[in-house]
Amino acid sequence: MGHSQADKDESHDRILRVAAARFRESGVDGIGVADLMKDAGLTHGGFYRHFASRDELVAEAIECALRDGGQRTVDVVETSKQSPLAALVDGYLSTVHRDSLATSCAVTTLAADVARSNDGARSAYTRQVGTYLELLTKLIAGDKQRSRRMKAIAALSTLVGAVSMARAVNDEKLSREILKSAADQLKAQLG
Repeated sequence: MGHSQADKDESHDRILRVAAARFRESGVDGIGVADLMKDAGLTHGGFYRHFASRDELVAEAIECALRDGGQRTVDVVETSKQSPLAALVDGYLSTVHRDSLATSCAVTTLAADVARSNDGARSAYTRQVGTYLELLTKLIAGDKQRSRRMKAIAALSTLVGAVSMARAVNDEKLSREILKSAADQLKAQLG
C-alpha cells in the first residue's frame, strides 16, 4: 500500500529534524545515514525516497538547523522583558545554550563542518550569518549604519567564539568565566 504525499512530507521533515539535531551533537561525519534513519523511525532503504544523496541531506539538515536556531533567537528578542540585545547576549552565552548541543545555534555547532561542506550548506550558513548580522545591527545603538554593522560583526564573532571555547575547555569554572566575561563585555560595549 502506498503512502500519501502528506506522510512522505512528514517523514522527510522528521529525517531533517533528527539529522539537524544529530549533526549539531556529533558533527556531519559523526553519524551515518543508517543510524539517522533508525533514529527517525524509518528504514535505511527508504532514504533515497527522500534524498538523492547524503550531500543533499546534509545541506537540507544544516539549513533546517540554522533556520530553527535563528527562529529561537528572534523569539528570545521579541519576547524579552529586558533589553532585546541583553536578552540575546544572555541567552546565547548561557550554560543552557552551551550544554544543549542538539538544539543549539548551528552557526556555532556546525561552523567547522560547513566550512568543509557543499555549496548548499555554505549558502544556508551564509544566509543565517547575514540574518544574525541584520538583527544585531538593528539592536545596536548608534546613528551610523556602517559603525553598527562593524559592531554587529564583532559581536557575532564574540558570541560564536565564546560559546565554542566554553564548550571546548574541560574546566567548568573557566567555561563559565568565558561566557560571563564575553556577556559582560558585549553588553557594556553595545548597550
